[in-house]
Amino acid sequence: MANDTNVHWHEHSVSRSEREELNGHKGCVIWFTGLSACGKSTVSNLVDHKLHKRGIRSYVLDGDNVRHGLNAGPGMLKERHGEEYAKRFGLGFSAQDREENIRRIGAVAKLFAEAGTVTLTAFISPYRRDRDAVRASMGEGDFIEIFVDAPIEICEARDPKGLYKKARAGELKGFTGIDDPYEAPAKPELVLDAGKKDAETLADEVIAYLVKSGKIK
Repeated sequence: MANDTNVHWHEHSVSRSEREELNGHKGCVIWFTGLSACGKSTVSNLVDHKLHKRGIRSYVLDGDNVRHGLNAGPGMLKERHGEEYAKRFGLGFSAQDREENIRRIGAVAKLFAEAGTVTLTAFISPYRRDRDAVRASMGEGDFIEIFVDAPIEICEARDPKGLYKKARAGELKGFTGIDDPYEAPAKPELVLDAGKKDAETLADEVIAYLVKSGKIK
């Protein structure tokens, strides 16, 4: 029997503003979105490094890393917990599973932001409605959507994991940009031209935006 009516929210004894005052900067979620191999992980980790050097508390939630634990797929869970468990709780790459993947990471990112951390997420997150749902779950100004814009031709040319090649060969079904859509943000806070600029320049553009918006000094 469902018992979620017995779950209640508990207020923290240390407020968010107190945590942010201690940190010397505001918490937020920087949500990088774009095609596979567009440079999301590279740029987010460069930004993380630059923030760390400035004394900013930051953390990267990377799509692949999260799929190893919190949002592990059926294959991984089957090895650890058995087939039945894997069927019930494993997340694949169907539209429904992608939605749940983003919902979960959005909830985790929100907790990080409320703890005063600049939280960087690097996920394809192909569906606009899923990203918008994460934005709606957060406070005003907490969600910073950054579109890492690179033409699919460039992404395919990079293809460090060989995923586009497999998708073109029909070995990988439901791959974003090939046989599953990618919905670019309608009104992102920032667009990074990853087709023409190097990752270092793009990371500096993100830092400049955070300073201009008052998230960091």
